[in-house]
This record gives sequence, C-alpha cells and structure tokens, in this order.
Amino acid sequence: MHIETVGTGAFASVLVRLEPGEQFVSESGAMFRASTNIDIDVTTRSRGSGGLLAGLKRLLASENFFFSTYSVTDNRPGEVGLAPTHAGEVRVVPVTGDVAWLCTGGSYLGSTPGLQVDTQFQGLKGFFTGESVSFVRVSGAGQMLVAAFGRIVEIDVEDALTVDTGHVVAFQESLKYEVGKAGGSWLQSWLAGEGIVLHFSGRGQILVQSHNLGEFGKELGPHLPAKG
Repeated sequence: MHIETVGTGAFASVLVRLEPGEQFVSESGAMFRASTNIDIDVTTRSRGSGGLLAGLKRLLASENFFFSTYSVTDNRPGEVGLAPTHAGEVRVVPVTGDVAWLCTGGSYLGSTPGLQVDTQFQGLKGFFTGESVSFVRVSGAGQMLVAAFGRIVEIDVEDALTVDTGHVVAFQESLKYEVGKAGGSWLQSWLAGEGIVLHFSGRGQILVQSHNLGEFGKELGPHLPAKG
C-alpha cells in the first residue's frame, strides 16, 4: 500500500494505491475518484468498532455514521482518491502500538486496517469545550489520515501547551488536558473573543489547525441567502 498526499495548502487530497489483498478504510463520502477495479463496502463499523452502536457514538463525535472500505476486485493494483469536505491540509500520521491518538470532531479521514477506530466520551469536559462531547480514538499500528481547516502544525509537547478548542485536530493520548479560560477571567475571555481553551500537559504530539471552522461558519452564515 502506498499513500500519497496530492497538493498542499487549502485543497489537499490523498491518493491511496492498493495491491491485491489490501484494504483501506475512510469516512463515508470522502472518496472523489477510484479506479474501475476498486470495490467499496459501506458499513457502520470498521475493525475494532461495534456496528450500529458505534455508528451512533461517532455521530456524537461529529463524525460520519458510516465507514467505506476499499479493496481491489482483481489481480491488478487499484487506487482511490480521498479528500475532506472542507478546504484544508491533509496529513498522513504514523500510529504506533505504544500510544493512541484522539481526533476532534470531523478531523479523522481514514486509516489502514491495522488501526482500531472507536469513540471516547469526554465526560462533562465536552460540554464546556464548545466542541464535540466525544473524541475519535485511533489505536494499533498503521497510518491514519487527518484533515484540518487551513494548515496543520505539528507540536511536540514536553511540558505544557494551551490551544484554543477550535484549533485542535488530534493529539496523542499520553497528553492530559483540562478545560480553561484564555483570559484572566471568564468575562475577559468572552469579551476578547478567545473563549475556551484546552491546557495540555505531559509529553506527546499534538496537531493544530491554523483556522477555526466554527468561527468561519459564524462569519459566513450571515452572508448566505435565507433558506426558502
């Protein structure tokens, strides 16, 4: 299997080349082209997930209810083109068996079969972050695709880091986080437009996006025509 990122910046996509016997899993609806010898199996589960219940849990995490599994139908190589719905960078992330990754809502795009995809409830934290109440947890060994709104920046955290909730793409589970305010008080944070942040601590990697999709939606919404 070969995974190639096509393009850079706002309109990146991914081309996955499969050999006979290989499979790749993505969020349903991510495919924009495929060779004629590619079979697409759409289900509510991938490896490590629990069918219908897992699909419902993914909806809480702002993810697609379905997965698409791609494989070749003959003895020739095949290829699948994948892209996120919104404009932004796509990153291939190596996942090792020693630490899992947690993806925020909508950032998980796809993965190799060696990875298990599940949903992890944030508890009460999720209600205060302004984000989804669940994370998509990706564990095992393989390659994962994540998508961002804007540019992805990879940061190695060795002690502590504060990130606005709308800019977190994914982070390693070795990192702990707490919900907090950006300013000296909740009122100052609200007046400054900063809102709620996540205070990360420990050691691990975090991927952040340069732009905030939620804030962009608030700016764009008033300029859209009213629904008939």
